[in-house]
Amino acid sequence: MRFGIRTIDEIDVHNKTVLCRVDINQPIDRKTGALKDTTRIEACIKTLRELSGNGAKLVLLAHQGSDIEYKNFWTTEPHSAVLSKLLEKPVRFIDDVCGPAAREAISSLKTGDILLLDNVRFVSEEQTLFETNLKLSHEEQAKTLLVRKLAPLADIYVCDAFAAAHRDQPSLCGFEQVLPSAMGRLFEEEFCVVAALMEKPERPCVFVLGGAKINDAFMMMQAVLGGGAADTVLSGGLVGEVLLWAKGEDIGERAREFIKKEGYEPLVDTAKELLSKYRDKIMLPCDLASVENGARVEHKAGAVPKNSLVLDIGSETSAKYQKVIRSAKTVFVNGPMGVFEEALTEAGTKAVWDALADTQAYTVIGGGDSITATKKYGRTPDIDYICTGGGALIRFLTGEELPVVKALRYGSKLTKKQI
Repeated sequence: MRFGIRTIDEIDVHNKTVLCRVDINQPIDRKTGALKDTTRIEACIKTLRELSGNGAKLVLLAHQGSDIEYKNFWTTEPHSAVLSKLLEKPVRFIDDVCGPAAREAISSLKTGDILLLDNVRFVSEEQTLFETNLKLSHEEQAKTLLVRKLAPLADIYVCDAFAAAHRDQPSLCGFEQVLPSAMGRLFEEEFCVVAALMEKPERPCVFVLGGAKINDAFMMMQAVLGGGAADTVLSGGLVGEVLLWAKGEDIGERAREFIKKEGYEPLVDTAKELLSKYRDKIMLPCDLASVENGARVEHKAGAVPKNSLVLDIGSETSAKYQKVIRSAKTVFVNGPMGVFEEALTEAGTKAVWDALADTQAYTVIGGGDSITATKKYGRTPDIDYICTGGGALIRFLTGEELPVVKALRYGSKLTKKQI
């Protein structure tokens, strides 16, 4: 065991039905249904190849799409073709999650077969609104429809979804209550690498925080600054805008409206508290960029025109951030500096990623957008470690025990079905 969790070295999967929860959530082209990226799929191949190669009857559970908005959900059917190609063997897909068709398909599996079920978030109990509103205990999750229907058909549960380890949902935390459980190779690798780094990072240790999903970023700032892990925090994206607002700088009416619309306004008070305690360790953008009449326009922080929407950090900020990154010894990155998908608003993110490639520091990237930016700028070979998790990485760095880690520790003690 590692960290109190069984590894797949310790389980016999030959001719056993193994439920394996993976995180293969990828950007989708909604016009063609094609995957725009396959990084997370590639990352779990080692586990799947080993389990199938050792004779498991392998059943894959996965989600696709935003954890909050139903309109973003998508079938996992495109993923089966990618998995088949990477594994060089058929991965059957079935457009069912835990209904009669799925259960029949599982029961008919032969040694070494692989079956991918449809998006688990098509089942309401797997949605974040269900998770956050009902707050089911792990014991209660074991009684949900998904677990009750699938667990009796399985012998073992394996979780290889470190990227989703901060979620508290039945496919991630319920099966461990009734089935002998283990972590997959990817989960094991990511858990061990990040744990080792955080135990004693080389100094200076710099955290680069950006992106649009920022609740966890502020939680992490409190932890790494309060605990002394971070020497400097570089802020961009919505993180930087909220911090500037908290400082009293004018970020423009449109930016404030967007922050309110996304429900992030309460974080302004959190940001004020952080700035009052750690102002010397938090770097804020000194200039910002917007797009006006089809051209990039940069503004001093605090002087953003009323109707301009901030979409990137400015060139002066980029230069300052590059200098800090290049002089660091350890750098953690979660989230881009702006809307890097567009040519006019990618300069800040590209500048930071260029510095990551140049620095002698040990660099760690986490989160889907950060991974996409790394691939866009051809920096994958230059990054020391790319973690598939964004939210999970952040929660882990706060020192909080992840729900899936807790569940796996319980399931690792089971030696037979508890159904």
